[in-house]
Amino acid sequence: MTLHANPSFAIPEETVRVAHAAYPHGNIYLQMREVLGPIYHDQAFAHLFPHNGRPVEAPWRLAMITVMQFAEELPDRQAADAVRGRIDWKYMLGLELADPGFDASVLSTFRKRLVQGNAEHLLLETLLERLKELKLLKAGGRQRTDSTHVLAKIRAINRVVCVGEAMRFALNSLAEVAPTWLVSWFPEHWVYRYGARFEDAHLPKTQAERQALAEAIGHDGEELLTEIFSPTAPSWLRDLPEIDILRRIWIQNYLVVDGEFHWRTTEGIPPPALFLSSPYDQEARLARKGGMAWVGYKIHLTETCDEETPHVITHVASVPAPAPEERMPLVIEEQLHQQDLLPAEHLMDAGYITAETLVQAQEQFGVEIVGPTRAGATWEAGISKGGYPASTFVIDWEHQQATCPQGKTSRTWSQGLDCNGHPMMTIGFSRSDCRVCPVREECITSKAVARSIHIRTQKHYLALQAARQRQSTSAFVKRYDARAGIEGTISQGVRAFGLRRSRYIGLQKTHLFHLGIAAAIDLVRVAAWLNGEEREHTRQSAFLRLMSPA
Repeated sequence: MTLHANPSFAIPEETVRVAHAAYPHGNIYLQMREVLGPIYHDQAFAHLFPHNGRPVEAPWRLAMITVMQFAEELPDRQAADAVRGRIDWKYMLGLELADPGFDASVLSTFRKRLVQGNAEHLLLETLLERLKELKLLKAGGRQRTDSTHVLAKIRAINRVVCVGEAMRFALNSLAEVAPTWLVSWFPEHWVYRYGARFEDAHLPKTQAERQALAEAIGHDGEELLTEIFSPTAPSWLRDLPEIDILRRIWIQNYLVVDGEFHWRTTEGIPPPALFLSSPYDQEARLARKGGMAWVGYKIHLTETCDEETPHVITHVASVPAPAPEERMPLVIEEQLHQQDLLPAEHLMDAGYITAETLVQAQEQFGVEIVGPTRAGATWEAGISKGGYPASTFVIDWEHQQATCPQGKTSRTWSQGLDCNGHPMMTIGFSRSDCRVCPVREECITSKAVARSIHIRTQKHYLALQAARQRQSTSAFVKRYDARAGIEGTISQGVRAFGLRRSRYIGLQKTHLFHLGIAAAIDLVRVAAWLNGEEREHTRQSAFLRLMSPA
């Protein structure tokens, strides 16, 4: 297959005539084609195709179809039918009315090329470039960011089901690629144990019986791996992805003691960021937030929120579910900088904001991060069990000395690193001063040691304290109110586009899915903006609407 770039994007006259007759009052795709023109161009995708072979469908059309099918939540077959049968799609794609379209498999092949060529970002970035050309998007101004959970396209299973399914996964693969070798030696009881899918409802009911089953599966896996790594087995079997997954899951769930496999306790398994929750998706991870647990990913959405332009999504980050939010702001700012879309003011919630976020965003990118800081984190607030936080101590940075609320000065000042590798100052006070202090019980509970506080370096400490002072003002509350709009964007993505449930296996394919949804949302919003439609406001209950004026 080879690409023959088509420089012509004209819409056939008959398609124009019939489309306007069919939609006299307009249509989103007609409007987008008339205002935005052909968003994508073949040359942007040229590196994904070889230079010889039979011609392929125009990549700019396939990219546009991909966004359109995400906009309408259409599977490939229905999207291919829409290309053949819908006049508005033919208008958007510049096709003849009699164009027969193509096989639905072309769309999945195109997505595969995007993922393998690391070109999925073109779905959103190309659209954003077009919006910048039309003055509908610009750098500076305000943007806002928030995240939500995304369920992987797998079942949420417990550890016993996971190891059972890992054996089934490996055996099914071996049955396809090495049937003769497998049949020559496998134990007969495996047919009954691994022939059907493992279900939690079919597992033994008592904990002892479940552990016995888990250890029996462990021995089966050990036997399979021993056979695969024996000199008589084909060497290429060891390189199968399914076998590597089986080996990793066994390491995570079993402990070898004196040559015997034993089921690990929950305290002995790896943390969620490393633990394989399913053999079918190696990148899906277990995470918990706000009392909710899920297996999958997390998406961070960033959008503009200036009143004079449409609110469009400018950045999408798809990450493993346990990835902490505090690591994302600088990643987002860096990528917005590369797209020339840095905001002057970036609204984020408390989960994103740390001292590093505030300082580095300002120093590296000139972006002011606006949002509430988290209270209660030891290195940020320095709150002891008694009640005097570090912010109540007066810090003399020049002389490296601190004064407590009772007027006593510190005796030691040392610099080290916290658990995340950030520089941290440890300031200690005299035991003799603390022993006779009248408010000792309110400051420190231990009677044997003196009070010490842990604070950041000067610029980080001052930035955090300044942020805490700002967030207590009414001006900050009014300024920060605009961040709530990103929750409406997440709601739109969930309700209209299925944002929280991935269609695909793997993080990169899920990211392509998210980028397609973001581009679709932007198209819908630009169309609404051009039509003069008012933005939706945060919904309120009837009781609140009645009582708010009062």
